[in-house]
Amino acid sequence: MESRTAAAQADETTGRLADQLLRLNRRLHRAQRHHLEPLGITPAQARLLRTVSHSETPPRMADLAQRLDVVPRAVTTLVDALEAHALVRRVPDPANRRVVRIELTDDGRATLQRLRQARRAAAEDLLAPLDAAQREALTALLAVLDTAPGRC
Repeated sequence: MESRTAAAQADETTGRLADQLLRLNRRLHRAQRHHLEPLGITPAQARLLRTVSHSETPPRMADLAQRLDVVPRAVTTLVDALEAHALVRRVPDPANRRVVRIELTDDGRATLQRLRQARRAAAEDLLAPLDAAQREALTALLAVLDTAPGRC
């Protein structure tokens, strides 16, 4: 009987943690949207800009779709919007002229800096109640989860 109670408590704790993580994730996304709004960039566009910036060479559209885990058409829509704002440009692949690669423009790099500041401000909104020691402890705990092998 006692082990059943312990298992039930563990299940309840796990459920509460899952609910808390989901709520905090939604709050962080709302805060990010709020901070991104003045830049005229959607969270999806910001994610694409970050992905392009982390690529060693300008990625192909198919590479972006795979990295973002979206259908290629979604990447086309995002690139179209970012290109209209002169934040990215399509360039031919030097090895294969039929392949199109996506690279950041100077304005795109500057916008990426502002996006990083907006993300930090959104995180600060969420983390404001925590002192430095609590933030360090949370960082350590999340690192364990982030590096643990997952099933997803």
